[in-house]
Amino acid sequence: MRIFALFSKWTQLSAIRLIVFYYALAVIFSFILLGLPFFHDEGVELSFIDLLFTTVSAISVTGLGVVSTTDTFNTPGIIALTFVLQFGGIGIMTLSTFIWIIFRRKIGLRERQLIQIDQNQSSLAGLVKLMLKILKTILFIELIGTIILSIYFLDFFDTWQEALLQGYFGAISATTNAGFDITGTSLVPFAGDYFVQTVNMTLLILGAIGFPVLIELQDFLWGDQSRGKRSNSFSLFTKLTVTTFFALIAVGAVFMLILEQGKFLADKTWHEQLFFSLFQSVTTRNGGLATMDVSELSDPTLILFCALMFIGASPSSVGGGIRTTTFAIMLLAIYNFAKGRSGIKVFGRELDTDDVIRSFIVITTASMLCTAAVIALAYLEPFPILPIVFEVSSAFGTTGLSMGITGDLSTPGKVIIIALMFIGRIGIFSFLFLIRGKVTKDSYHYPKEKVIIG
Repeated sequence: MRIFALFSKWTQLSAIRLIVFYYALAVIFSFILLGLPFFHDEGVELSFIDLLFTTVSAISVTGLGVVSTTDTFNTPGIIALTFVLQFGGIGIMTLSTFIWIIFRRKIGLRERQLIQIDQNQSSLAGLVKLMLKILKTILFIELIGTIILSIYFLDFFDTWQEALLQGYFGAISATTNAGFDITGTSLVPFAGDYFVQTVNMTLLILGAIGFPVLIELQDFLWGDQSRGKRSNSFSLFTKLTVTTFFALIAVGAVFMLILEQGKFLADKTWHEQLFFSLFQSVTTRNGGLATMDVSELSDPTLILFCALMFIGASPSSVGGGIRTTTFAIMLLAIYNFAKGRSGIKVFGRELDTDDVIRSFIVITTASMLCTAAVIALAYLEPFPILPIVFEVSSAFGTTGLSMGITGDLSTPGKVIIIALMFIGRIGIFSFLFLIRGKVTKDSYHYPKEKVIIG
């Protein structure tokens, strides 16, 4: 009876707190799953903190690791890991909706509110159809990626089974932007293979650009079957997201080309320079895969990558960070304020003031959170400040790139990174709503008075 009473109490939580609770349950379930001995290579023993770190890294699709995936998990364990990556990447509510439909469970108002929160939607209308579209789209992308990579890998591996496993895991890891690999050295062996890089970059972009963008693009190209017509325009969200997303990729690639001339790229051909710069810029959106050791890059480039990882992927995607639209709205707000304009107009629309305020709240909270984490790690760990900042940015942005310090972190340091990965996955607003109290309406107001700012 106490279990039922406890369950009843949890189900009465606010939608956002219940979403966080579901992600916490997913961590517990995945922790138990990945901790099963028959999923490990013979002789492997994982400590509690290392298993928890690996689990949260998988659920948050980050890819930071304190143990080697290939040296820890056997083939069944690797397949189990891909299921965890699916949970984390596609989202708890997307997969839950699919399960509810299979078991013919009625999806009521409460469930629709959870879906709305999990996918950052502004309306309750059409959410179930949206979830099914997202699931079908992502699974289709992963299937195509698996087929392409598996066929291509037949020339690299001794058996078709190994090629299929590499292609399957690689496609899921790239699409979910998980950053895990079973090569042992990420994509470094394919640093000169532009086909593999192009396929992976495509999958990384499709996973990180945002589910609503993919659905709108699908409706534009093939039409919305539920309404029986094609969409002939894109929403402001899609226009702003796509513009910002690809602008950040371009900025990252161009600046790496400039900053690494005479350094890492000094002895590279023009096409090697192009692909090294482009791939590293794409992967900082949220990918975590790498075709090189990032610690070989110069400090200015690493600082740039920290900023790109902090921004992260788009809203309602597989990624973390403050999100691309948040960053775009901040830049637009600063630009319009400098121009003396009261409103923010873009793509023939005017942004809502609440969205501008929310963007600055997200950026400010995330900055304070990451700053506190950097200070704590700098105190606890014996590493230089730049690797620590890089690690924190990677964890919060759920990116997975590292300068090589992850495995050497102390237990308190690992706990800090675990917390950052989890918060980066659920989002800053979910984190704030988790800790805030009950909203109350003011019964009175004081006279307003201006203060000096700046």
